[in-house]
Amino acid sequence: MRPTGKLLAEDARRHHRALMLQRLFSEGPVSRADLARATGLTRVTVSDLVGGLIDDGLIVELGSPAETRVGKPPTLVGIAADARHIVALDLSPDDRMIGTVQDLLGAVKARVELPREGRSGAQAVRLAVSLAAELLRATDRTVLGIGVGSPGIVDGRGVVLDAPNLSWRDVDLAGTLHREFGVPVHVANDANTAVLGEHTFGEAGDGDFLLLRIATGVGAGLVVGGVLVQGHGSAAGEIGHVIVDPGGKPCACGRVGCLETVLAVPRLRERDPAALAQVGEVLGEALAPVIGLLNLHQLVLAGPRDLLDGALRDAVDRTVRERTMAVTTEDFVVRTSPLGDDVVLAGAAVLVLSGELGVS
Repeated sequence: MRPTGKLLAEDARRHHRALMLQRLFSEGPVSRADLARATGLTRVTVSDLVGGLIDDGLIVELGSPAETRVGKPPTLVGIAADARHIVALDLSPDDRMIGTVQDLLGAVKARVELPREGRSGAQAVRLAVSLAAELLRATDRTVLGIGVGSPGIVDGRGVVLDAPNLSWRDVDLAGTLHREFGVPVHVANDANTAVLGEHTFGEAGDGDFLLLRIATGVGAGLVVGGVLVQGHGSAAGEIGHVIVDPGGKPCACGRVGCLETVLAVPRLRERDPAALAQVGEVLGEALAPVIGLLNLHQLVLAGPRDLLDGALRDAVDRTVRERTMAVTTEDFVVRTSPLGDDVVLAGAAVLVLSGELGVS
């Protein structure tokens, strides 16, 4: 849709700053002239914006490259990675909540894990607040924001609408953390958070892909055309509550036989390799229509590698190929995330980078 309002000068300036920060974030240090060419902005505008970013401490001058052409050598500028820190929370594991302090380029500076010990409802909210507090005490830098990957359906305001495994319903998690600590807070579903982490720091490349986050529950994040698919009601990716075994076990959502009842980590821990392969077949049957419909390039399994990278992954790959046209899966890849269990934490940092600096 076309904008109906007037573009304010401060909005344009914020957009131009984000363009330059994105270029530096993605490509590394460059000269002011390179920034002008890459962004299409004038050299005068770039010089002014670079000066402002240096004053804000977000970028630094790094001197001249080792090899330069004839004439005055250019001065490179780059992201000041340690100028701000980000607090990232992953609330999706079945037995604990995990958090990290990261710099602006994703390097982990501190890590804290708190056992969940069955906490749910208000107690689980207090545990998340305690985790954030410990992480904030672990950094001496200005905190750009707190990013959170939470189980369940999360709306654009950071309210957890429904997370059965934590007994959360209409929990204003973003508001609670913001009131407690006074810094920007960005909350998203853990699978959507994970897919952002994979897209930014993993090996997703340029193709469309689906990331399946397997932890206490099961959810999917989907990137199509370089854009995260949110869905109507912010509920895209809730594949964990698709029924795959009508005569199976009860699910936390109140129904019977959901995908979560066979694929969640606590269930997988009970299985041997042969049983993991059977789970992989069930998963492949559930995902084949999605992969065939969207002609996805990759399926990324995010969770404990000892459970996912082997019999289960091989069975998913085989089953999807058996149930789709060969042309659909000619270049299709099923793999685990190189970020491992930290994929949600990486994505939580991306939530903050994107929301506060326009970088992803």
